[in-house]
Amino acid sequence: MENTETITQICQSIKTEISNAVIGQTEVIEQILVALIASGHVLIEGVPGLGKTLLVQALAKTFSGQFSRIQFTPDLMPSDVTGHVLYDMKSESFKVRKGPVFTNLLLADEINRAPAKTQAALLEVMQEQQVTLEGRAMPVSKPYMVLATQNPIEQEGTYPLPEAQLDRFLFKVLIAYPDHKEELQLVQAITDNKLGDKLDVSTVTVCVEPEMISTLQQHSASLEIDEKVIQYAIDIVRATRKWPGIAIGSGPRGGIALIRAARAYAVVDGREFITPDDVKKITLPALRHRIVLSPEMELEGVHVDRVLENILNKIEAPRN
Repeated sequence: MENTETITQICQSIKTEISNAVIGQTEVIEQILVALIASGHVLIEGVPGLGKTLLVQALAKTFSGQFSRIQFTPDLMPSDVTGHVLYDMKSESFKVRKGPVFTNLLLADEINRAPAKTQAALLEVMQEQQVTLEGRAMPVSKPYMVLATQNPIEQEGTYPLPEAQLDRFLFKVLIAYPDHKEELQLVQAITDNKLGDKLDVSTVTVCVEPEMISTLQQHSASLEIDEKVIQYAIDIVRATRKWPGIAIGSGPRGGIALIRAARAYAVVDGREFITPDDVKKITLPALRHRIVLSPEMELEGVHVDRVLENILNKIEAPRN
């Protein structure tokens, strides 16, 4: 395995190359890289036009990964996602036609526009990294990551993601509007000598091969972590189950997500050790989709992030 300095350089190069195509969104880029190294999937929430598709394409190009995109619609069928088996009259045999899930990075665009049956087609591949067609298990390429998007505003004609589906995502990442300076750079870059709205990742260069991402994932999973840090993560998760204003708290997957992501954050930050601050840094994206606020809190317009921040402020982190 490469030394810590080399790993840090690789992670920094990937972030830099993505930033060549995606203006701003520094925190979002870092969170998605952390999720990739943690072997997790990401649910991205943001209004249209903030560069979600561009971000995924740029990430795929940094490690020569295959990229597929599925536009989720109400009439999308599960076989349109996973693939299907068909009978070939010419050869008189059954052939497998693989769906777009067979890739490295899968962009499930507007996932909440498809009914639950179609959404559920992703459950097996997200959990097991394989697809079963006619009783035959077919593994997908590694590394593998699903990045699903949903629009937080336009809810008409949408199907809310079931809790079981939400729980499969390591992170829920929020993409906000760019600030004034970033929006100025964005408009200049998109309109300067370019026709139409074609996404441009020509400024992104390949940093590593897919095998190196898998190596980074293995390195992250093998980092030692102090039991006190694990206990701190569990205390945060358990607090969500009895906190005033939370109707449904996080399940055990929340604690697992915190530890996996904290390890990956340490790798991205160039360290061989995990601190309580790593857990704090990733608590919001790791838990915001795993808890449900009470109706009273929702009526008051309280955001789930504010509740999680209150929990972090109350639970004491280990000092050594």
